Parts: sequence; structure tokens; C-alpha cells
Amino acid sequence: MIIRAETDEQIQSTFAVMHQLRPHLSAETYVATIRDLMAHVGYQLAALTDDGQVRAVAGYHLTRMLYCDRILVLDDFVTDERVRSHGYGRQLLTWLKEEGRAAGCTELHLISNVKREGAHRFYFREDFSITAFHFQTRL
Repeated sequence: MIIRAETDEQIQSTFAVMHQLRPHLSAETYVATIRDLMAHVGYQLAALTDDGQVRAVAGYHLTRMLYCDRILVLDDFVTDERVRSHGYGRQLLTWLKEEGRAAGCTELHLISNVKREGAHRFYFREDFSITAFHFQTRL
């Protein structure tokens, strides 16, 4: 089952899996951090559960860009490392695509660290392509 994590309890229930992707996050400040993202950038959090356990988590937001109009941006996407390759990631990604379409989005975008080769293989299998470079610099 896929839920929108909206209550503090639901948000906190995603922490253990999200922490696998974002180990710098603290359990004590996680809900407040998510709430801040929700308030300021329209961040949304979804979780796929099975047998009452969170198996995959997605953090995303909707936006518009001049070069491609309305898009769903997948900011955070992780499947519990103990149950990878069980189809949970694919199920959640399918749900995200449906959410994007329902919101009038024409594309789904994500940024993946260059070192996450396993994730890249998954994205290629799911029909993603590399269309741009993402540059950053410290301020």
C-alpha cells in the first residue's frame, strides 16, 4: 500500500528507510525538517508499506520550468536495503508517474549521485535517460 506521509507519525515512520539514503539526517529533527520542506517548497512524502513495514520512500515536489513546463521532481527515492529487488521501488515509481500525470506534469526528473551505480541501473531499466549535467559549487 502507498500512503502519503502527512501526519507527524507517518513522517517519522519513514525515517529509518530515508536514513539509508540520507545518513546525515537526525531522527530528532527529521519531522521538523520534512515539515519545513513541505511549507517552503511543496515537498511531499510518500511511502510504500508491506506487512505494516515501510519498504520504500519518495520525497518529491511539483514545479514548472521554462524549458519543459510542469514536472515532478523526485528529490529523494530509496528502497529499504534489506528488500531491494523485490519490486517495491518499481511500484512506488509507477505510483509517482501516475501522480505526476494526474497533476498535469509532462516529465519526471531526478538527480542521482554519480557513485550510485545500482540506482542508475534501476533508472535505466525504468526507461530514464541522462539528459543533462547537474553542476554545483559551495557558497
